[in-house]
Amino acid sequence: MAISIGINNVTRAYGPVRAVDDLSLEIRAGEFFTLLGSSGSGKSTLLKMIGGFERPSSGEILFDGRDVVDISANKRPVNTVFQSLGLFPHMTVAQNIEYGLRLRGLSGGERARKVGNILELVELSGFEERNVNLLSGGQRQRVALARALVMEPGILLLDEPLTGLDERLRQQMRDEFGRLHKRTGATFVLVTHNQDEALSLSDRMAIMHKGKIEQLDRPEQFFQSPANAFVARFVGMENQVKPERLEEVGGGVVAVICGQRVPVQGALHDSATSLVVIRSDRIVLGEGDTDGDRLRLKVVETMFRGLYRDVKLAFADGQTLVMALDAGGPLLNVGENVVVTLKPKAALLTAA
Repeated sequence: MAISIGINNVTRAYGPVRAVDDLSLEIRAGEFFTLLGSSGSGKSTLLKMIGGFERPSSGEILFDGRDVVDISANKRPVNTVFQSLGLFPHMTVAQNIEYGLRLRGLSGGERARKVGNILELVELSGFEERNVNLLSGGQRQRVALARALVMEPGILLLDEPLTGLDERLRQQMRDEFGRLHKRTGATFVLVTHNQDEALSLSDRMAIMHKGKIEQLDRPEQFFQSPANAFVARFVGMENQVKPERLEEVGGGVVAVICGQRVPVQGALHDSATSLVVIRSDRIVLGEGDTDGDRLRLKVVETMFRGLYRDVKLAFADGQTLVMALDAGGPLLNVGENVVVTLKPKAALLTAA
């Protein structure tokens, strides 16, 4: 049965360093929630506290409203899949999966039934007697998942489990996590630094930085209204330029960037502490066939990326943004002046 998680004013300090700093959030029962952040952001420390492997310096951790800070890891309704997987190399697939069931005292017949069911769920039926050392990386990953899921946890914690896999296998296992979440109905909490995993899997996600949450929302909201420049950069929106000033026009906001006027999404506030984020997927070369705002810029660099080319464009004051052009499109020369069109809602106003 899925379990909700409450984090109330939790701090984890190591001497003067606060790995998690007075953090509060609610994770709903049955949702797929992701903690996204770079190394040292505090996401893995928070996951370990949920699992009972670390104790908060202060604050509460609640499962369905019950404080579990004083409950040891092995007595919490939680299972964890670690980056290292932690499979027992001297055991078969079935022996690895049934290990926790054996500790619970289940009979041999019941253990075999549960192992068979969970292997079918992760599409490894028939692998019961296989040596885990002879499995592929993806198969080992599925065994680790099966070992966690066979215990029927209300909460499944995933601590960067896809790190080290090649890109094809990473995508395959990412899809597997989504499928298993729907099948089991448990509360999944994923820790990762990979934004593709977070965006494709999460019902909601939180971006962490220096022990705090910078933004918590549905994945699409990070692109529609990033909380600040750090969040925008973290999800790949690198086109960030400083406006000369901001003006309120007809109920909307216009940013003046090197003399060029750009309507922006967001509330009017101090231009000295603001940045304009321009989505690269909403920049079109030329005047465009639809309504949009035009910018006159100069090409300063082009780079071939396979299916597309990155074209770096500069304002007269030297500020730059990057546009992605189809690889089969027109070739632009460095030094060439061009006109680009910004599609509606291409420019977002955010805090620096």
